[in-house]
Amino acid sequence: MVADKKLPIVYSCSGCSSAAQMANYLALQLDRGKLAEMSCIAGLGGDVKKMVKVAKQATTIIAIDGCPLSCAKATLKRHGLEPAAYYQLADMGVKKIQHVDFDTQSADEILEIISDNLISNMKDTYII
Repeated sequence: MVADKKLPIVYSCSGCSSAAQMANYLALQLDRGKLAEMSCIAGLGGDVKKMVKVAKQATTIIAIDGCPLSCAKATLKRHGLEPAAYYQLADMGVKKIQHVDFDTQSADEILEIISDNLISNMKDTYII
């Protein structure tokens, strides 16, 4: 668990494909595990003032996209924001499939990779 400083903000794609739902699941798990605080990418896309303020005040942003369309990354870019860590699940071997759920075993394996990466990168910034 991270303490003493603001957690990174994590944004994810959350479309209808299996890859998009995996991206959303991963962001939720980072939030629930207190490695990051999830915020709403739809709020940024809709220019909701409170959501834009949260994003602009973030010290660190993490983005997770399910497919090469990179919607979360593009939405951040609209507001002049660049993620410090970016994960595109297609680059990690995740297939985008419509009308099916994501594979939870694969998601948990990817979650471990992302979590380990975040923990090692946060050691210099946060008290763990």
